[in-house]
Amino acid sequence: MRLVFECVECGSHYLPPEAMVYPDGPASPIWCTWCQTAKRAAGVREDPLLARLALATARAAHAGTAADEPTATRTDVRPSRPPVSRRGRSGPGALRSKLA
Repeated sequence: MRLVFECVECGSHYLPPEAMVYPDGPASPIWCTWCQTAKRAAGVREDPLLARLALATARAAHAGTAADEPTATRTDVRPSRPPVSRRGRSGPGALRSKLA
C-alpha cells in the first residue's frame, strides 16, 4: 500500500517507500526527504502525535474515506444522443447549410 504524504514544512507531496524505511533511516510521515534531512541535522525530532495523525489521514485518503472529501456520485445518467439518421440529414435544412 503506497501512501502519499504532504510535507508540513514545505507543502510538497511525496511518496515514501512502502516499508516507510530509507537506506539511511526511517521515513517520516510528516517531512519530505529534504526537510527530514535538514531537521535531523538541526536535531529536531518529529512529533509522534503528528506522525500518527499523518499516517491515519493518508490511510483514510487511500481507502477513499477522507472526512473532508465527499464521495462523488454521478447524478446525471442520461444516455448520449443517438446518431442522426440518413433521413434526418436529407431535407431542406441540410441543403441550406451546404449552399452557404
